[in-house]
Amino acid sequence: MLKIRILPEILSNKIAAGEVVERPASVVKELVENAIDAGSSRIMVEVENGGRKLIRVSDNGHGMGRDDALLCLERYATSKIAKDPDLFAISTLGFRGEALPSIAAVSRFTLITRTSDSDVGTRIEVAGGRINTVTDEGAPAGTMIGVANLFYNTPARRKFLKSIETEMGHIADTIASMALCRSSVQFRLSHNGRVVKSWAPAADPTDRVADVLGGAVKKALHPVAGGDAAAEVSGWVAEPRMSRSTARGIYLFVNGRWVKDRVLQHALFAGYAGRLMKGQYPVAVLFLRVPFDQVDVNVHPTKHEIRFARQKRVHDAVREAVAEALRQTDPTRWHPPQTAAVSNPRTVATVADRPISYEKRPIPRMPEASTEDRPFPAPAAPGPATPALDSTRPHQPVQTADGDNAEQSAASRPSPADPPARQAPLWKRRFFSDLHLIGQYKGTYIICESGDDGLILIDQHAAHERIVFEQLKRQAAEQRPTAQRLLLPETIDLGFREAQILATLVPQLDRYGLEIEPFGGNTFVVKAMPTQLDSGKISTLVTQLVEKTAEIGVRADTDAIMDGCLMVMACHNAIRAHQRLSEVQIKAMLEQLDDCDNPSHCPHGRPIWIRWELKDLEKQFQRIV
Repeated sequence: MLKIRILPEILSNKIAAGEVVERPASVVKELVENAIDAGSSRIMVEVENGGRKLIRVSDNGHGMGRDDALLCLERYATSKIAKDPDLFAISTLGFRGEALPSIAAVSRFTLITRTSDSDVGTRIEVAGGRINTVTDEGAPAGTMIGVANLFYNTPARRKFLKSIETEMGHIADTIASMALCRSSVQFRLSHNGRVVKSWAPAADPTDRVADVLGGAVKKALHPVAGGDAAAEVSGWVAEPRMSRSTARGIYLFVNGRWVKDRVLQHALFAGYAGRLMKGQYPVAVLFLRVPFDQVDVNVHPTKHEIRFARQKRVHDAVREAVAEALRQTDPTRWHPPQTAAVSNPRTVATVADRPISYEKRPIPRMPEASTEDRPFPAPAAPGPATPALDSTRPHQPVQTADGDNAEQSAASRPSPADPPARQAPLWKRRFFSDLHLIGQYKGTYIICESGDDGLILIDQHAAHERIVFEQLKRQAAEQRPTAQRLLLPETIDLGFREAQILATLVPQLDRYGLEIEPFGGNTFVVKAMPTQLDSGKISTLVTQLVEKTAEIGVRADTDAIMDGCLMVMACHNAIRAHQRLSEVQIKAMLEQLDDCDNPSHCPHGRPIWIRWELKDLEKQFQRIV
């Protein structure tokens, strides 16, 4: 007796439905994608009882004739592909020919369709995958599909459905995601006869984004444009302050297809690196255009998962485009005025100038602070070991023992005879250096006044953390780390696993001036420290470096591991809250913030500064209405 048998078609369709139809939202997704591929400009979705009782999708697309209407209910029958090469260059939203027969196999299915050049439409009724009736019927041009009693013949699947509210939420999210990508198409969603949401056609895509994500998000959106012909990136990213605790604000599209791809999500987070706190998710709407033959959408029947032929190139294109958009929108940056108004946000992002490189300008000498006024070490150690910074970056002059400037000659300082024309133009001014210092609150926050009637509060710990982080990173990039030898090298004993992790870190840490050598067994000896770091708590620092690496993962990208270690170093040495600073130290910190690439967020993503507008303060005091 044979043990292997061919399954009946009805049963095989139910198995296929288990892959395609996960819940009512899956049905809505498949039907709406078909409507979009049919060229519809108006799509109506009606739902009853969260999709359990009824899902009806109506469109004004091309419609189908009788023969095509019958064929679309057969497995692997599709108009999207015809020959083998078509399978590897999919340009539509659907292609496998499984959706309609799979849906019809687990529901009471009704299809009414008519082409614009036909006088009569076709009505087909299917129950559990079996066609019951095929009749002519008067109908408008387009297609209407009704899916009633979903999973009525597969009770094992039906019992796993969630509450009506939950299933309806998934359906609403599905329609919203598709509305984002098709701003010219009208969508309407109703539940139990009541209109839940209607998205009217939008001439400006940002209006559709605001309609989906909320009006408050629209003001914080910034255009993204980048990549090349192999991976073209566009869309919008929101300011880090609009971050959320879930990924519900992330919408990713590849060639017009809504996807949930880990590569793209990782690239998005990499673009936000240093601007988001751990556990926070950005708000972003990104569109990626990739040659059709460079992306495989045939990974899973739901078509949410995709695969790129050039995965790293796509990842880098998205990361760089997002990072550049965030850099350009940093309020501490100077932006050149546009010579002409550009209405297309994408054009604005494309032609935006690169980050400005400020000219080197002399910094006047400041009086030395007393020992009590120095709660944190100077950013650069005096002496010949100090690396030469980039000539485009202003830096503090190095003081010799007798107080003379060892790097800047008298000719480099402004002379009283210099004409006023040598003063830097207003548009070259620095952001933090030009703030008027008011004072320090609770030994934690620096209070400043900006020139345009704004009040600036700066978190001194976050600010100094960012300064040390970027100084360490810059010196390592220049391959000239400034380190100080320890008079008494310190030995550190670790556990077996911790010792293994530290052994892998030793070559990389040496690039940053932290010299550590094995001392036998699980013991290591620290011989030198970066000049920016305090050598008073070496063992604590090394332990935290090992713990941070274990948290990130030893097999993670080397740059990610080292960035994590630099965060620990910077946090370890940054000044703390409740530490009083002198005016000299505060002004030096403001100067150094201007030299940072990202002066608005600490390495962990916390904001460094916040702004209070004068009008907001006057409103609080009821001086204006």
